[in-house]
Amino acid sequence: DPEQIQPSDVTVVQMRRDYEKLSFVSGILQKDSEQKQKAIEMLIQSLEKLQKEKVDHLDMLAVMDMKADKAALGSKVNRSQFEANMERLEERMQELQSQISGQEQQWNNTQQQLGLVEEEKLDRLELKTFRNQMVETWKRSIDELKNEMKEGDSGAGLKKQLPVPFSCLSCDRMLSVQV
Repeated sequence: DPEQIQPSDVTVVQMRRDYEKLSFVSGILQKDSEQKQKAIEMLIQSLEKLQKEKVDHLDMLAVMDMKADKAALGSKVNRSQFEANMERLEERMQELQSQISGQEQQWNNTQQQLGLVEEEKLDRLELKTFRNQMVETWKRSIDELKNEMKEGDSGAGLKKQLPVPFSCLSCDRMLSVQV
């Protein structure tokens, strides 16, 4: 009956409907808020994971650079050994040069003596032949010594007697190797 419903009752019924609507909407908003909160937490976790992986990646790159440097270190030559070997090589080169200069000096002396003997005995044909043979022999000897000097420096490596016992380049452990 419409006559029996009073205006205060209509207000209560409408308030109840409004309350239910608000309750329903607030429930939806609360669920939506919870979902967004979970999404935010997942994003934060993903961000932390990415930051950690980025740091791990940077650490990995740094370690790879260090390992690359250590790998390249094996191909490097110890400076003191290199300098000592170069000094020995320089000494050997000077010895060879002094031998060659000594041979040239001896050759010049012999040539002068042969020249004096030839001047004294110009009429003998055997002496001229002997002189020519000596000249050729000395020229060959000097050329051979000069070639030895050139050949000693032209190779990619040098032959040398290795010290026994050997030590490993990477760990300095002593090795016994037959030479």
